[in-house]
Amino acid sequence: MAKRDKPSRNHRAVTELARQLGALLSELDLTEIEASIGGVRVRLQRASAPAPVAVQPIVAAAAAVHPSPVAEVAPTSMITIEAPMVGTFYRASSPTAEPFAHEGDVVKEGQVLCIIEAMKLMNEIESRASGRIAKILVENGQPVEYGQPLFLIEPGG
Repeated sequence: MAKRDKPSRNHRAVTELARQLGALLSELDLTEIEASIGGVRVRLQRASAPAPVAVQPIVAAAAAVHPSPVAEVAPTSMITIEAPMVGTFYRASSPTAEPFAHEGDVVKEGQVLCIIEAMKLMNEIESRASGRIAKILVENGQPVEYGQPLFLIEPGG
């Protein structure tokens, strides 16, 4: 068996760095990111979007779309907590754990409300305001997009 058949420790480190840089590229909506490790430089650049093409909408063949609760418009007094990244939404730290928050709970600024799993990393999402959770807009285990509303909070408390 040749030495090249087994990835080196440096190769694994560079691969992991590339994965993390890719996550940052998406999460921070960057067009380019670069870093070095072990004398190896890794540079990722987002491909430019293809030129827009005019498309005629096909109304008759469109599948029925079921609007998600996210489509609800928050009253202006509500604070919306949005997903800071793309990933999977979890209300608790494990399937058997109690959820971090329920509708009607009073929360403080900085309190953990949920977790978003992105690239096998669990990211705690904290409240950016104190108040009462008026609505949880995403079901447990559902994928979320960057900027998608997760919670509506009535300020105060």
